[in-house]
Amino acid sequence: MAEGSDTTLTIDEKSQPAGLAGSIRSFAAGHGGAKAVVEYVGKRGARIVLVGDDGEWADQFASDTKTARQACETAGVEVENEWERELMEQMRPSNDLWRSMGRRMMAR
Repeated sequence: MAEGSDTTLTIDEKSQPAGLAGSIRSFAAGHGGAKAVVEYVGKRGARIVLVGDDGEWADQFASDTKTARQACETAGVEVENEWERELMEQMRPSNDLWRSMGRRMMAR
């Protein structure tokens, strides 16, 4: 990950889906609830983007979309079918993320 990023991308094969569900449940509990969007990312598997009710967000990786959806269901986190406007407006990117995005644009 780039320096200044506030997200972590992890795949832990031995702990899926039980460990993944626990991690998702923990995030939701720490942020007043959460919603998830599952994105297919090819051979790498599936990315689970979690958006807390307080606007904080994080992501996790699963081996496939079925495992990702199962982990979210086990954790009691609702999975959105796509990025809805309301969900995107709820997200609060950190200042570090804004700075890193600015550096990428300036580098082009």
